[in-house]
Amino acid sequence: MNLRGQDPGALDARFAALADPVRRAIIIRLTAGPATLTELAQPFALTVQAVSKHITVLERAGLVVRTREAQRRPVRLVASAFAGPAAWLAHPGLADAP
Repeated sequence: MNLRGQDPGALDARFAALADPVRRAIIIRLTAGPATLTELAQPFALTVQAVSKHITVLERAGLVVRTREAQRRPVRLVASAFAGPAAWLAHPGLADAP
């Protein structure tokens, strides 16, 4: 299904990235503002390396970006990347599905 010229591959990648509960929790945390990998790892029983792998999946899906601020490398949410999944979920046909 192609809504308003969206790339179906990008939409698939974004939904696949959001399928993991840790990645969804990271996204929720990033709605409060940018955070480093260490800051993102704190609420989980995960290493910074494991969180980095989750961030890589989110980056490939276009949902986050890593930036550089002096020696810090904060991760930032790409809010516009959520327009496609949101539009797909808001499609009127989904409300009528059995």
